[in-house]
Amino acid sequence: MNQLSDRLNSLSPSATLAMSQKSAELKAQGVDVINLSVGEPDFNTPDHIKEAAKKAIDDNFSRYSPVPGYPALRDAIVEKLKKENGLEYTAAQISCANGAKQSVCNAILVLVNPGDEVIVPAPYWVSYPEMVKLAEGTPVIVPAGIDQDFKITPAQLEAAISPKTKVLILCSPSNPTGSVYSKEELAGLAAVLAKYPQVVVIADEIYEHINYIGEHQSIAQFPEMKERTVIVNGVSKAYAMTGWRIGFIAGPEWLVKACNKLQGQYTSGPCSVSQKAAEAAYAGTQAPVEKMRKAFERRRDLIVKLAKEVPGFEVNVPEGAFYLFPKCDSFFGKSAGERKINDSDDLAMYLLEVAHVACVGGASFGAPECIRMSYATSDENIVEAIRRIKEALAELK
Repeated sequence: MNQLSDRLNSLSPSATLAMSQKSAELKAQGVDVINLSVGEPDFNTPDHIKEAAKKAIDDNFSRYSPVPGYPALRDAIVEKLKKENGLEYTAAQISCANGAKQSVCNAILVLVNPGDEVIVPAPYWVSYPEMVKLAEGTPVIVPAGIDQDFKITPAQLEAAISPKTKVLILCSPSNPTGSVYSKEELAGLAAVLAKYPQVVVIADEIYEHINYIGEHQSIAQFPEMKERTVIVNGVSKAYAMTGWRIGFIAGPEWLVKACNKLQGQYTSGPCSVSQKAAEAAYAGTQAPVEKMRKAFERRRDLIVKLAKEVPGFEVNVPEGAFYLFPKCDSFFGKSAGERKINDSDDLAMYLLEVAHVACVGGASFGAPECIRMSYATSDENIVEAIRRIKEALAELK
């Protein structure tokens, strides 16, 4: 008997979580797997943040918080946006959630009606189209290949906009590609959007601080876009706090109030202790953030250099986040014994089972010709993983 809703049956499972689980299962069997599938820093949460959480427990921050989060945390976010991004918000324009993932989903659910179109540049994070489907909207995929550094152009954006377009989801720095939109590139997109005032931008900036080209740029900086942009951010990537589950939105007050109304009916406010930890992250020293960023940049340089030496890989240089997204379709149609590689999902499974390296096939990211590798791991693991990958790929004929 299947009594599941059509809503659930329309969704695809998360490919990133599935690969991570398969990797864990092999490890549990004693296989030495190097996991390049995970989208989280391998560093520990900085000590001053952990101390703030311990103090919050001792100070009895153990009761329900306001739905959008404690005022002190929202004030700290307001200050962060002003100081780091030059953007003026009030605490009433901030709403905290159980991770940036919920923040994105909240924004989609309060904006999108059945049949509305949501423009999703590809490659995209696996959950974006699924969240749009959850809202009964229609994802409109706009592909951007490695030849354009996986970034859409103003002309592509304009061609995708229709009378049904309600939202554009923009992720910079990008998961899965590490691509970063420059101020000039964002200005070009903003100029197009200025002609279509009905389109709201959900700007996912969760990788803001893992940036190798200088100052982060937000599309909300353009005057005509600020009241039409929902910034999504959080503490998970920059502060190595993935499990603490604190994300936030910053946007026009009408939209933030709508997200509060929605969240008040299905999760309420996020974890009280995590909020006090996040407050310390934003208000305290930023030295650990820069230390981790430098480590990621060093690893980026290492994995790019090694991956470029793998015959059959086409590699660009990611400018942020901690992912490499090599094009690997030169291996499609090749075989190793009885095993044939038809697509990037096959290739990812081959690399897991033969090379014992976990990557994620690109189909779920809207780029079936690529695979995603996370370099949020040690230099030694990166060197050994690429060595194994190179060896396994050489067996494909």
